Amino acid sequence: MIAEQETVSGAHFAFTDRWGGVSAAPYEELNLGGAVGDDPEAVRTNRERVAQALGLSPGSVVWMHQVHGRDVAVVDRPFGAEAPPVDGVVTARRGLALAVLTADCTPVLLADPVAGVVGAAHAGRPGVQAGVVGATVEAMTGLGAVPERIVARTGPAVCGSCYEVPEQMRAEVAAAVPEAHATTRAGTPAVDMAAGVRAQLTRAGVVDRGHSSVCTLESADHFSYRRDRTTGRLAGYVWIEAD
Repeated sequence: MIAEQETVSGAHFAFTDRWGGVSAAPYEELNLGGAVGDDPEAVRTNRERVAQALGLSPGSVVWMHQVHGRDVAVVDRPFGAEAPPVDGVVTARRGLALAVLTADCTPVLLADPVAGVVGAAHAGRPGVQAGVVGATVEAMTGLGAVPERIVARTGPAVCGSCYEVPEQMRAEVAAAVPEAHATTRAGTPAVDMAAGVRAQLTRAGVVDRGHSSVCTLESADHFSYRRDRTTGRLAGYVWIEAD
């Protein structure tokens, strides 16, 4: 259920896999995405299970309406029934967890434990090109975070050796983020969005950058949109304990 979890820095980072939930095929088992066609009751149960496993209240988790853009919201409570279309969210409220949903895109979790500020970004190809990572770091600094103090963790995502794209698309991505230029194992054009995210974090001044080695397309333990099309969503969570 919880594939990776870390609290060494004083902040909490967690990433899920696809197991330990109640969703039926093709969303089996731990689908956390509410807009992919799964039974809403199953999604609610899955979210409750993960929250309980992490020691969180389900009502203290902020879920975004992700649209592959660069807009970032500053929050002090979860959104209501109508979450705004954003791909980044930041808070200075301790105990409030931020969540990001993915199934090949790169989940980016950020925390400045000294300032008590956390952020989460959904870094898909369009969002990375548009600069959602830098925009999220900038929004955190507006709440008192210092880039050099920010701890960044990126979770399971499709790797550059698997993310095949047309040559024109690779050129467009590389024009915005040169580090994302990649080639598949078959020698065809590809993009490495996780590498692009790490480069953008570096340019934003973030020094402590950890990343997952899991490729979602290659891993049967993770959801992959490129592999399965109709499938569930993984989640990354970040928060700092309330005082």
